[in-house]
Amino acid sequence: MEQYEPDRPSPAQLAAMRRSFHHGRAAASAWTSRRSLLRASAGGAFAVAGLGALSACGIPAASKSSGGVSSEDHSAKEKTVNFSNWTEYIDLSKDKKHHPSLDAFARRTGIKVKYTEDINDNVEFFGKIKPQLAAGQDTGRDIIVLTDWLAARLIRYGWVQKLDAANLPHAFTNLATQFRDPDWDPGRAYSYPWQGIATVIAYNVKATGGKEITSVSQLLDDPKLKGKVGLLSEMRDTIGMTLLDMGKDPRDFRTDDFDAAVARIQKAVDNKQVRRFTGNDYIADLNQGDLAACLAWAGDVVQLQADNPDVRFAIPDAGYITSTDNMLIPNKARHKTNAEKLMDYFYEPAVGAELADAINYVTPLESTVVKAELAKLDKDAAADPLIVPDKAMSAKAHGFRSLSAKEETSYEQKFAQLTGG
Repeated sequence: MEQYEPDRPSPAQLAAMRRSFHHGRAAASAWTSRRSLLRASAGGAFAVAGLGALSACGIPAASKSSGGVSSEDHSAKEKTVNFSNWTEYIDLSKDKKHHPSLDAFARRTGIKVKYTEDINDNVEFFGKIKPQLAAGQDTGRDIIVLTDWLAARLIRYGWVQKLDAANLPHAFTNLATQFRDPDWDPGRAYSYPWQGIATVIAYNVKATGGKEITSVSQLLDDPKLKGKVGLLSEMRDTIGMTLLDMGKDPRDFRTDDFDAAVARIQKAVDNKQVRRFTGNDYIADLNQGDLAACLAWAGDVVQLQADNPDVRFAIPDAGYITSTDNMLIPNKARHKTNAEKLMDYFYEPAVGAELADAINYVTPLESTVVKAELAKLDKDAAADPLIVPDKAMSAKAHGFRSLSAKEETSYEQKFAQLTGG
């Protein structure tokens, strides 16, 4: 288990932070949707920056032996669970005062859920809980939801508890194959996905003159798209999609491959093929046709298509990048068993379908078990591969491999030079 060692962020990592706060999924979306704040996933730069602040706080580093620390489980006597999640990332009643899925869980189990929407981006939330985690203290939370890069770091530092499979029968059975075995948590010993985030190609068919855009090669090379192409300011998404287009596996690549992807994108930037690097602010430009085509996040595309039939999407034959927001149980959580029961509850097909229908992200449940339930609520959603990936789409999903601290610094610096960040 990796020992926690606070460090100050490098200039490249600070640049990555600025990109994500101003342009990335950490930025608040101007687009009115069921979830107005998108997930922050700039990567390890956020984590290192957040960790670095600890060195100025006099908080001791966690030792290797502190990993996976549990406290006495009070679940049997205290019928409660404290759940921290992102803003607008769960079902909501028509009067906007209740969460039907949580109410149903409480009625069935007698376990009351204290649900708090106190996560606006990964690094900000980490700043709230890092003092307790580093000191081996209770954070006051039984479930937290973090994007995969930060979830990976907490697991490596030993700051989350290993899950009891006996309390997660639905999760174990119904988790989609594409999410089962990330390199940062093999076999999902410490985490289960809350929802998935898919990076796809989006285009405005009116702006492309009726032409379909189905590959990153078209984005970077098609002269008819010159000056109307958007790439994402998130390094893992843009580099990952480019690596796939070049025949490389984002789960297993070398620095030479990374450099080749940067060089390919740099050529398109120099040729003015790329209009700009964006976060979720591509939404208005794509909707209006100022961007003819771009890399985009699937949840946004679903929302855009509801109002604009000219917006289309494509999954490249080479594949696409996927990431996840994940449920974890912090060290010293008081209600571990109750937390595992709630985690498992959302993997029941009917409940998973209810959540997918409410927020339109990629459901982590296997399509064969959730699709029929979702069709009862919304046939269009059930048929949308951006919400329920079919076998063909699932087979094209690729994660971006975990990076070492050295790689993180180097790669972010190179990407910052590419984007002008």
